[in-house]
Amino acid sequence: MMLYFFVISLTFCLSILWLVRRTDARGLGRNQALDLALVLMISGFLGARLAHVVFEEPAYYAENPWRVFEVWKGGFVWFGGAIAGGLAGILFARSRKLEPPLWLDLFAPIAAFGYAAGRVACWIVGCCYGAYCHLFEGVTFRYPTQAFAVFWESGILTLLLYLEHLRRTARAPLWAQKPGRLFSLWILLHSIGRMIMEQFRGDPRGPEPFGLSLATWISLGLILSVAVIENRRSMKN
Repeated sequence: MMLYFFVISLTFCLSILWLVRRTDARGLGRNQALDLALVLMISGFLGARLAHVVFEEPAYYAENPWRVFEVWKGGFVWFGGAIAGGLAGILFARSRKLEPPLWLDLFAPIAAFGYAAGRVACWIVGCCYGAYCHLFEGVTFRYPTQAFAVFWESGILTLLLYLEHLRRTARAPLWAQKPGRLFSLWILLHSIGRMIMEQFRGDPRGPEPFGLSLATWISLGLILSVAVIENRRSMKN
């Protein structure tokens, strides 16, 4: 697990450095960005841990509640952290009167990078593994779910950076020119990739209402939310 936390810590450090560069380039205010990043990290950490404890392994922690604090043994849920961080970030942005679309686009590529790098850590330690695939007689292997997540999210990151380049050169498609659209695109593509990944995972992830994992249901909810929000924005414009 030490290697896992090393990769995660390195990812956070690189993300902060990239955030500072992106913020300075856009003139959005470095101090605001660092404060927001701190809020996201703390709330995300707590949310990721809480989701694991409450949803994935409640009986295990009920036996000995002190196990909740043994974070060095692992046990985090990405969407738990993302949702908690998102809600805390919204409250922070409102308190500082920030413009949400600009800041959402600022963080979109960083979020994609962070998720991809995080799955590299999963790949290294072997968590979030895939189910067994029986290709033919005598040949059995696990689906490389972590590798799929890394490459899928890296593709999203590449696309977001390319669209940002088109924006800077005034060649971006009309739909991509509006602030907030890059973040919406990340949510959409990330959710699609997560749903695909979930179909091939073999690790225990808690209850599966109606045969679908919690991550799949959240992904469906995010896709629907993006569709509703973007539809309303289009009607206003």
